[in-house]
Amino acid sequence: MKKKLVLTYPPKAVNKPVVYHLVKNFDLEVNILRAKIEQGETGVLVLELKGPRENFEKGLEYLNSLGIEIQHLAKDIILDEKQCIICGNCIGVCPTDALLLDENSDLVFNKEKCILCENCVIACPTRAIRLLI
Repeated sequence: MKKKLVLTYPPKAVNKPVVYHLVKNFDLEVNILRAKIEQGETGVLVLELKGPRENFEKGLEYLNSLGIEIQHLAKDIILDEKQCIICGNCIGVCPTDALLLDENSDLVFNKEKCILCENCVIACPTRAIRLLI
């Protein structure tokens, strides 16, 4: 099982080694996509969790026990190739190289590498790249 999640930490849980426990105690693979965690404040962590369904569910129970709010990432980035003018603006702002030009100078979007930072959406002058909610 593999899912992208948004975890919202209450201030009291920010200093707990949550990711460590997901890996060690529940044998889950964790890929941190985005994080904003500061002592004494509500924290947000966007991650991808991967592992057996039973471990996944136990890991989510653990997160809930800490008061961490869990949301399944429901949005996606879509590329309308008809609207794209291949200006390259999106390539320059993509931190993960999810957007590249191939050998034919066509824009290629690799969703597996995308962390949904939305930089490309903002940078696209023709709105060929959009956020799907």
